[in-house]
Amino acid sequence: MRPRIALIHATSVAIEPIHAAFREAWPEAEAINILDDSLSPDRAKAPELTPALFERFLVLTRYARTGGAAGILFTCSAFGEAIERAARETDIPVLKPNEAMFDGALERGSRIGMVATFAPAVASMQEEFEQAAARRSPRPTLRTVVAKGAMDALRAGDEAAHNRLVAQTAARELADCDAIMLAHFSTARALTQTRAQVDKPVLASPAAAVAKMRALVER
Repeated sequence: MRPRIALIHATSVAIEPIHAAFREAWPEAEAINILDDSLSPDRAKAPELTPALFERFLVLTRYARTGGAAGILFTCSAFGEAIERAARETDIPVLKPNEAMFDGALERGSRIGMVATFAPAVASMQEEFEQAAARRSPRPTLRTVVAKGAMDALRAGDEAAHNRLVAQTAARELADCDAIMLAHFSTARALTQTRAQVDKPVLASPAAAVAKMRALVER
């Protein structure tokens, strides 16, 4: 029986990159979509996660579990603490979008760069990175930059402009880092173009997340 993995999205632009990663790395899994595209705009309006947002993540997690999911992967980077709380309420593996990518980046050096396209996600991602980095000595540092206009371009259907802006931002502002991360699942579509413009390792979250979820479900 194919393991069902629930992919919980806060924006539709995250869907294709994670399905591409599943097709390449774990085609045996049944990856299903649960989309609430009001989450991202609601998060953008709030300076911090609200009790209502925490409750919505609990509801989404329970819904996925009752639908037969063997694992749950959240694909939006702006809700780390809410995902952590939801994970404590269920008995199946639950992954935040970037934890596997962070682990991979930390293996590549002490100066890590990250290109984001959704500014409200930056604070929680930096906090998650710091938690992972605290376990290492010397402690790695993170420099985050926002590729201005990239998300607007993607939502308008201009993927080429999105990819160009992400790659240009990485090359211009993070060239001295030991490794560069593309912050969001949606940003992974710029991976090839970014790698072509920088001579450092560039990591994206979908492939790393799929590999970690597979290891958790199959162990």
